[in-house]
Amino acid sequence: MAGRLKPCVVRRGDGSEQHGLAASCLRELRDKAGRALGIGEDGRPVTLVLAEDGTIVDDEDYFMCLPANTAFVALGKGERWCGTSAGGRSGWLSQPADEVDSGAERWRQLARQLKGDLSNIILMSEGDLQVLIDIPRSDLAEELAQSQTKTQVLQDTLQQVLDRREEERQSKQLLELYLEALKNEDSVLSKVAESESVPRKEMDVVDTGTSSAGTSATTALSVQICAVLKEKPAPELCLDSQTLELVVKEDTQALAAALSWDKQKAEAVQQACDQELSKRLQQVQTLHSLRSTSRGKKALPCGDGLSSKRRK
Repeated sequence: MAGRLKPCVVRRGDGSEQHGLAASCLRELRDKAGRALGIGEDGRPVTLVLAEDGTIVDDEDYFMCLPANTAFVALGKGERWCGTSAGGRSGWLSQPADEVDSGAERWRQLARQLKGDLSNIILMSEGDLQVLIDIPRSDLAEELAQSQTKTQVLQDTLQQVLDRREEERQSKQLLELYLEALKNEDSVLSKVAESESVPRKEMDVVDTGTSSAGTSATTALSVQICAVLKEKPAPELCLDSQTLELVVKEDTQALAAALSWDKQKAEAVQQACDQELSKRLQQVQTLHSLRSTSRGKKALPCGDGLSSKRRK
């Protein structure tokens, strides 16, 4: 059943054109965006992402929860969202999917994301945060068009975010160790028991004859992402929001096969990534809400009525 029309702003991937459109559902907005911007005329699907952070919008319920006048970027086949432009407009730069970002220019792209919206700090991976921390203060200040004093404050904030994630990781590791100790009543022999259980588990998988080794399931995740998931403790804290979304949407069986895990362990890491993604998006939404509230308060008149209330 069609819902109420929702006004939206949709722009082309290169930022050269944008339109105000109204749609009652996500499918209708895709169709209208494709026609208005001349994307997808060859029958290929149009992908809509949030202009502020590149979140792919492909769920009708999620679309209906978005506020009116939400800004989208419409991407055609072979295009992807790549952050903000030099002018600070969020999310309208797109590139062919097979184009590899230059390492030397990576920090500039990240800086432009912050220039467009500082709340993007929340959505960045640990690696991205470290890149911005390591950049000389003068270079980052020039890119952001800010004083070196303000840039130093920003880099200190980035370091604090990185430190908090590390503290959270250590807390999770301690909790896992505690729960493991509870399962193994003899804490002195727990490490020995754990090391002996690893090959036993692997033998059990071989003996069943039902392991995923014979399956044709494949994963779309890169080798680097798989390495992070497999080797890093609390890997969800290392990844940016777009990668978290990719992991959550990945087929569980394919993920388990790629990581040589059982399905239960793959489901657990997907659940952790989903929770971390939801938490970050909620933090961004809260920041935007507080920002809007702050602007609203500044616009309130300070008349006699308010003065009299204060006197009371």
